Amino acid sequence: MATPLIAGIAVAVTALAGKYGIEAWQAFKTRQAVPTVRKYYEGGFQAVMTRREAARILGVRESVAQDKVKEAHRRVMQANHPDAGGSDYLASKINEAKDHLLGQSRGSGSAF
Repeated sequence: MATPLIAGIAVAVTALAGKYGIEAWQAFKTRQAVPTVRKYYEGGFQAVMTRREAARILGVRESVAQDKVKEAHRRVMQANHPDAGGSDYLASKINEAKDHLLGQSRGSGSAF
């Protein structure tokens, strides 16, 4: 007599656990995605370089001293120089960013 009762309770407990497991899984699937913090800026370059974009390329603030701009340019250019396997396009954008932040102008912008 006790064996069918224990078996019935075990089936009921299993059914309840399955029900709550399915509900938890559905709630997990429908949750909103948490925005992830990215280390790198995702997006292309703007047609005309802005001060903000130039600062992002060099990794400095928009209102930074000229010596910090030159230091950041040197650091970023060492990592992306065409002679060291970097891209000509990125090197031109890095130079354009430095020129933009220093207030210099070289032609109409990037060579590309």
